Amino acid sequence: MMSLNLRKTRTDSAAIEALPAASSTAIEARVGGVDWTTVHADLDAQGWAIAPRLLTHAEADLIAGLYHREQGFRSHVIMARHGFGRGAYKYFSYPLPPLIQALRTAAYPHLVPIANQWHERMGKDARFPPDHAAFLERCHQAGQTRPTPLLLEYAPEDYNCLHRDLYGEHVFPIQIAILLDQPGEDFEGGEFVMTEQRPRMQTRAMVLPLKKGDAAIFAVNSRPMKGVRGDYQVKLNHGVSKLHAGKRRTLGVIFHDAA
Repeated sequence: MMSLNLRKTRTDSAAIEALPAASSTAIEARVGGVDWTTVHADLDAQGWAIAPRLLTHAEADLIAGLYHREQGFRSHVIMARHGFGRGAYKYFSYPLPPLIQALRTAAYPHLVPIANQWHERMGKDARFPPDHAAFLERCHQAGQTRPTPLLLEYAPEDYNCLHRDLYGEHVFPIQIAILLDQPGEDFEGGEFVMTEQRPRMQTRAMVLPLKKGDAAIFAVNSRPMKGVRGDYQVKLNHGVSKLHAGKRRTLGVIFHDAA
């Protein structure tokens, strides 16, 4: 087994406050530099894709350091109390930290084309506007006004049951999760797991190979799959396997807001 780096990260609060101004422009450029053609192809083929090094290690450390601050969050969820697993997460409040806001706003337009294609192929009426603010306005008019980006934290023996992040009538079909710690150094276990439920077939399990700063881009609920008689829908769930040692933090970026 690899040795774990279990030293507590000391986060400089001044650096956290300076992070957004320096990093918002950088994250927009980094999102623009993602190979979105490959991402779209992978999403179509398997329901998930990896964008490597979407956050630098310094950015990942600073975002992870926000978790234990009192300000900036609207709720704190202890998973075991709700049967969700073990571990905890916090939903950010509005206004979002500028780096996370920039990431959410910059990634959305790149995902809209495949989101609209998926809905057309699955026979769903809803289509998504090219601008994220316009989509959020649609959510807010329907009473979905609570922000959904979140930070998750796992300790040894913690895990996250398979689930879908729906939150209301208006659901953007793709979301992003970014790993904020390094497997094999900061933690052991805790793999990001997805399952795909195919009609009249056994469920397929998938483990996503993430490293620190990598982004998993994946289906929230369902996606189309080509069959001999045309497209059909498959359902997907995601979760995290049991952590054996260390600490694992994740930034979740969901594009629809919650009721």
